[in-house]
Amino acid sequence: MRNTTKITTAVLAAGALALGLSACASNPTQKDGENDALVVAASPVPHADILKFVKDNLAEKAGLKLEVKEFDDYVIPNTATENGEVGANFFQHKPYLDDFNAKNKTHIVPVVNVELEPLGLYPGKAKTLADIKSGDTIAVPSDTTNQGRALQLIASKGLITLKPGVGANASLQDIADSKGLKFKDAKAELLPSQLPDVAAAVINGNVALGAKLDPAKGTLALEKAEGNPYANFLAVKDGKQNDPRVVKLVKLLNSDEVKKFIETKYHGSVIPAFGKPAA
Repeated sequence: MRNTTKITTAVLAAGALALGLSACASNPTQKDGENDALVVAASPVPHADILKFVKDNLAEKAGLKLEVKEFDDYVIPNTATENGEVGANFFQHKPYLDDFNAKNKTHIVPVVNVELEPLGLYPGKAKTLADIKSGDTIAVPSDTTNQGRALQLIASKGLITLKPGVGANASLQDIADSKGLKFKDAKAELLPSQLPDVAAAVINGNVALGAKLDPAKGTLALEKAEGNPYANFLAVKDGKQNDPRVVKLVKLLNSDEVKKFIETKYHGSVIPAFGKPAA
């Protein structure tokens, strides 16, 4: 996701939901004819960028009319897909969608994986993993999903030990052995600004891209794409998976042309992660 600083409090979620419903009330419903444009809600980077590439370079030849609607919010794209304002969305990964569906009683389903924005442990005062010592501070994302990912990444390098079985839902309270390290959490988009004050910080790929950090060369540790449950995917309301327009878009989003576009444009901050979404 485009930094997954997701709206986790009930108040913010309710407010965003109200905005989504208000916006949907004033906008036309997605038309479902095969020759109508497929409207896809997306966050700007990298999701809307990828969809615009498809629209400008691949869609016409495939007989697909595509319209891209950008949102900076992580609630409205799902509510708009649920109520039919848009035909699909592209901005999220499976752990977030599962949580959203459970909390909002929505029926959004993943269709095809497209890309991964890998979390990286970026150097601050520490320039190597060996430089990180007891008493040092590491900054991590404050939102639930990314904090769990961040702690798993840190634990994979032996810097901390997590309680058994916490998995992707790990939080700072689930650190069994901090090995003397301290942690501070902040909104994902603010983490690059923390680097001068901490030993290291775990930062999303797209946030790193905006901060001109290089995940391919500048990380102390980086998530792997293979088997990663955090791949971002195209999603639709359940029952729309076989819409001919969705089927066409699925094929285009997993094409060699899109793979090359992602690799060329994002230089490792976003990486292709094609195929069937995780169960």
